[in-house]
Amino acid sequence: MIPLVFHPIYSQLDLAVRHRFPIEKYQGIRDRLAELGVTDKSFQQPMPVSPQDLRQVFNPQYIQQLVSGTLDPKAMRRIGFPWSEQLIQRSLTAVGGTVLTAELALQHGKALNLTGGYHHAFANYGSGFCLFNDLYLAALTMLQKPNIDKVLIFDCDVHQGDGTAKLAESNAQVFTLSIHGEKNFPHRKQVSDLDFNLAKGTTDCEYLETVDCALQLAVNSCQPDAVIYDAGVDIHIDDDLGHLNVSTLGVYQRDCLVFDTCQRKGLPIAAVIGGGYQRDIDALVKVHLQLFKAAGVA
Repeated sequence: MIPLVFHPIYSQLDLAVRHRFPIEKYQGIRDRLAELGVTDKSFQQPMPVSPQDLRQVFNPQYIQQLVSGTLDPKAMRRIGFPWSEQLIQRSLTAVGGTVLTAELALQHGKALNLTGGYHHAFANYGSGFCLFNDLYLAALTMLQKPNIDKVLIFDCDVHQGDGTAKLAESNAQVFTLSIHGEKNFPHRKQVSDLDFNLAKGTTDCEYLETVDCALQLAVNSCQPDAVIYDAGVDIHIDDDLGHLNVSTLGVYQRDCLVFDTCQRKGLPIAAVIGGGYQRDIDALVKVHLQLFKAAGVA
């Protein structure tokens, strides 16, 4: 049984009707998996990470101001959400979910979180719907375990993992790789260990060749002991914010490629669903489900 991590709070955030963030998709994925026969036994519910635990990565003043609701309004606008207690609890639980997923991946070889991929969060500020960087925190968690000396963060979200790259720039044990749209957010890119910039309109063939090349290069060069995979689907042709032309089949083939490579190499893999911004939630859920199909869950 492949462990899945979910908490109802993932989709519990009151946002304006036309808000850009598709908060309903997490519960939508959970419901669709249940319809496909995935039982409750497959799911584990995470605990929220504590603000104290976040201090190993994030600036204490930033944490205190964000949790207390005293962060500068301009900084909150950069994040993209209005402040609320609900936002803080949801964010802490989502980060806890990715940390739990990383731990389960080491135990079972593979685990998936039904949220995650908050890769635009830096040490002292948030950005692009990301308050705290769950990917980097999960990598540090993996590194505390026996026989884990290097972790690869393999980020396929259409937006560059700028916060992850910056957080890990001085940590030789965390290898960052980002495959993203060249002319997309963030406009100011950071330097990952490996960056692959894609032109607008990139289609399945070129995209999959890039993913294959990037993954092989990363695995061979950094020799990781574990992988954290951000399986963003904002690469999809119908995504409102992606600007690439990758089909649903292409998303599935990408996810199969990543899982199959990790299995062949004997690498435990923790996957998060990453970005996806279609306003049609049912259509968006269908694309995200390719990750679970490729993992052998659904």
